[in-house]
Amino acid sequence: MAGSHLSVVIDLSPSQWHLSSLHQPYPLDISAFISQLLAFLNAHIAFKHENTLAVFGAFPGKSTLLYSSADPPAETPSNDANYFPPLKLVDSTMMHRIVQNLETLTQNNGDDKAPSALVGALTKALCYINRLTLEFNAATTNATEGLEPLALPDSRILILSVSPDQTASYIPVMNSIFSAQKLKVTIDACQIYGPDTVFLQQAAHLTGGSYIYLERRDALLQYLTMAFLPPPSVRQTISVPTQDKIDFRAACFCHKNIIDVGFVCSVCLSIFCQPVPVCSTCRQVLLTKFPFKTLQRLNAARSSLPSSPSQPRNSSAPSSPQKTNGRTPSRTEAPLGPGGLPHSGSISLNNSTTNGAISSR
Repeated sequence: MAGSHLSVVIDLSPSQWHLSSLHQPYPLDISAFISQLLAFLNAHIAFKHENTLAVFGAFPGKSTLLYSSADPPAETPSNDANYFPPLKLVDSTMMHRIVQNLETLTQNNGDDKAPSALVGALTKALCYINRLTLEFNAATTNATEGLEPLALPDSRILILSVSPDQTASYIPVMNSIFSAQKLKVTIDACQIYGPDTVFLQQAAHLTGGSYIYLERRDALLQYLTMAFLPPPSVRQTISVPTQDKIDFRAACFCHKNIIDVGFVCSVCLSIFCQPVPVCSTCRQVLLTKFPFKTLQRLNAARSSLPSSPSQPRNSSAPSSPQKTNGRTPSRTEAPLGPGGLPHSGSISLNNSTTNGAISSR
């Protein structure tokens, strides 16, 4: 059995970690986090000799590679009988580069409150795994015989986040999810501080990984060991904790806001929070015009929807369709687009179907 590769993406936003250290009843500062993270990484390295590791740091405005077992640093750790040399190398290299990047951020007067480059670190992790996959295929006979390239066995990415969702990064996150599916890479996510992240939930669900919201942050090492240490091949025989409910909402392409109900272009599937006469995404390729009567009917249906799935419908809403010009709007009046769907159809993004909205599942 081949070894398992683990790429870890850690959120190193100083402002968010400062808030995490003040949060009660379970405060967790960045020093305690790194200490428990290093113990988890050492466990992965010691689990099997063939296991490989890569750690990427997401700092405010930039992402960088902190450690790679495929490209070990030139310096060697000092001889110490109390430390196993490979584990000592991981600890010393990561601590040195984290401190170096934080000092550089301070010296350059960088904005420590800027959003962390979590998507950039995730993209670099996927590129790193793709490079290992190419090297793995070059070392096998399948590549020389012209057979289909093999995926790197048991490759996975673990994202440790303390920042909320960045709605502007919705499209890059979805592209990363599709790339992970193509490479057969499992994405695990752990939200250590802050609200639940919609995008990380979807990334873990669509790639067969686990998403955990950390409620007891003083037990971080136990969460990491029990949920994220077993490789994907072992998880088929054990029960890995995960979250039952997944938030499938998306971000609109116009204002980058996470929405419950959106209007979808039938040509390029772009999502908008309001009905638009012309799709702003595919108009350069195919001018998609939506009938004005269809937009009026969809806008009227949207105004009668409840504000959230858990809230009851407004009692002041009419129980029967409103009449315009003496006629009752009919659903069949709208011209149909590809696949039998109306142009600029209304799609529900919260797994519910209301007022003729199309469920996303």
